[in-house]
Amino acid sequence: MKDYQARNIRNLTIVGHGSVGKTTLAEALLFTAGAIDRQGRVEDGAATMDYEAEETKRHISLSAAMAPLEWKNTKVNLVDIPGYFDFAGEQVGPMTVCEGALITVGAVSGLDVGAEKAWAMCDKTQSSRMIVVTKMDQENANFQKALTSITDKYGSHIAPIEVPIVENGKFTGVVCVLENKAFVGEGKNLKAIDIPADLADEVEAAREAIMEAAAGAEDELMEKYFEEGELSFDEMMHGLRKGIEDGSVVPVVCCSSLTRIGMAKLLDNIIDLMPSPAGKVTEGTDPKTGDAAERTCADDQPFSARVFKTMADPFVGKLSLIKVMSGTLDASTTLYNVNAEKSEKPGSIYFLKGKQQSTTQKVCAGDLCALAKLQSVATGNTLCDANNPIQYPDMDFPAPCISKAVYAKKAGEEDKIFSGLNRLMEEDPTIKLEKNVETAESVLSGLGEMHIDVIAAKLASKFKVECNLQDPKIPYRESIRKPIDVQGRHKKQSGGHGQFGDVKIKFRPNADPSDTEFHFVDSVVGGTVPRNFIPAVEKGLIDNIKHGVLAGFPVVGLTAELYDGSYHPVDSSEMAFKTAARLAFKQLTGANPVLLEPIYHVEVDVPDQYMGDVIGDMNKRRGRIMGMDKVGDQQRVTAEAPLSEMFKYATDLRSMTQARGSFTMRFERYEEVPAADAKKVIEAYKREDEDDD
Repeated sequence: MKDYQARNIRNLTIVGHGSVGKTTLAEALLFTAGAIDRQGRVEDGAATMDYEAEETKRHISLSAAMAPLEWKNTKVNLVDIPGYFDFAGEQVGPMTVCEGALITVGAVSGLDVGAEKAWAMCDKTQSSRMIVVTKMDQENANFQKALTSITDKYGSHIAPIEVPIVENGKFTGVVCVLENKAFVGEGKNLKAIDIPADLADEVEAAREAIMEAAAGAEDELMEKYFEEGELSFDEMMHGLRKGIEDGSVVPVVCCSSLTRIGMAKLLDNIIDLMPSPAGKVTEGTDPKTGDAAERTCADDQPFSARVFKTMADPFVGKLSLIKVMSGTLDASTTLYNVNAEKSEKPGSIYFLKGKQQSTTQKVCAGDLCALAKLQSVATGNTLCDANNPIQYPDMDFPAPCISKAVYAKKAGEEDKIFSGLNRLMEEDPTIKLEKNVETAESVLSGLGEMHIDVIAAKLASKFKVECNLQDPKIPYRESIRKPIDVQGRHKKQSGGHGQFGDVKIKFRPNADPSDTEFHFVDSVVGGTVPRNFIPAVEKGLIDNIKHGVLAGFPVVGLTAELYDGSYHPVDSSEMAFKTAARLAFKQLTGANPVLLEPIYHVEVDVPDQYMGDVIGDMNKRRGRIMGMDKVGDQQRVTAEAPLSEMFKYATDLRSMTQARGSFTMRFERYEEVPAADAKKVIEAYKREDEDDD
């Protein structure tokens, strides 16, 4: 593939809801442009963009994939983004660096939540967008109905630049409203025909919508449109390009990916209307001074690039996908990683077409490519010329919201599991792995149950190691509700020196309920417990509060006052007094001990229509509603809920709100577990201890 200047490059993500045909659309565009020899099917596991083992097995996209095509002396870089919300992290990097997005909307389903989220992401990343109504070949396809669902939501932004031609219920071609011409045929095999008479009114209405949208993009065009009621073709194109670039105009086209009808005109529209990266200014900071800095997308600027995705392969190694933001890249370019403060050489430079790699000698500003084996580089990093440094803003990835404890299926493979997970974390910044010191579990977190299942499947397929997943253990606590005065007496005689320690201790809950610390008070008078043995008593208690008397959880909010005891001049020792302290501690069973559970502060953002469902569900989870506030166009429900009830909340909230709801959680405090629930927890942990024995 030849070198392309930025003005002849289009970088586009393909985004939208799951199963509306994004990967099939990419496949049809690649085949129509001659970038691939045959059009593979997702169902057959033969699509260019779905090449990972799990993708071919599940017949869905699980990670972003890239492929370029050439059309009319222009290079179009397509990045196919998964539509399932468990893999929302895959859209962040590509949509941050690509200037445009093709938002897919099904001709049968109409506007759905995936398209709405894609639109919102375009707003966030300031991406231009074009809506592609897909699956026009399906039996119940209805372009007008789909268009109405889009205009009802986004109103005057929408400009339908194509009208479908349907003959005897079959989608056969498109009317290009801008050209005022009709075309039938698949792929590149187009035939121009007269606009069907029955479409004249629809085409005229679309033309009016286009002129209004184009006129709204510029004051001069608006004045002319008001005065004359008409814009020329060139004026419409100028207004559309300007509006598309600033996001005020969103064109709508239609196609069938399986029959490839509409594909050639879609490619034409991409070239003619979607913005190139040429001249785009991206802001950052100078890492040396902290001052604002910027780069213009041009070959004569200092080199800079952003890493928008990392691919981990056990055989090939790490592959970093980058966009050259300014300057040019070749084998002699020194890559200074601002984030890691390290320099590296690029080695081989690749253009990717799915899993296929083709080497190149040079990459111009605005283009996408891949670099192998950059050890210090991670997704979101900035690479630049060390003499002209710049650091671009960090990419904002969604936080993990569901967790599972991960165990090796076979004993002795723990290291292989964690090594593989660390490699996968390089590939996917939305994965988090933490060692819970208290429960001794390794906790794997992700964006959904399917996300975590796929991570486990990738461990098996890529790194040949299997794991078991289960709900993490809850870090319960124990405390007491009433004071108790106890004696711990340890006496043992076995020939020679014996062992003797005797302590009297008053245990009581801390005066301040928010004080969860352990406090030791020395009130001994008269030497009944020698001074040199008192630290041993304190140490014995500290060792034992790690395992409470109910179910072995740490005891909190406890004060222990040592006020009396006795000793033997020969048989007493530090060990004897530590044992006596343990015996005293065990008598906390008489202090009305209680089980405490972690309570989390939860904030749930949902559209108004789901408020009742969310509040009702939170009440079922033993949650307390603390307040409701308007945040943007959504409602924020603030609540407190026990962690034990929240493990599957991400999945349940997604189901309740058609994936329109989101939430955040943070630890708040510990509270007493209701008696019935506490009984179940205690019995379960006692059974577990018996099984371990």
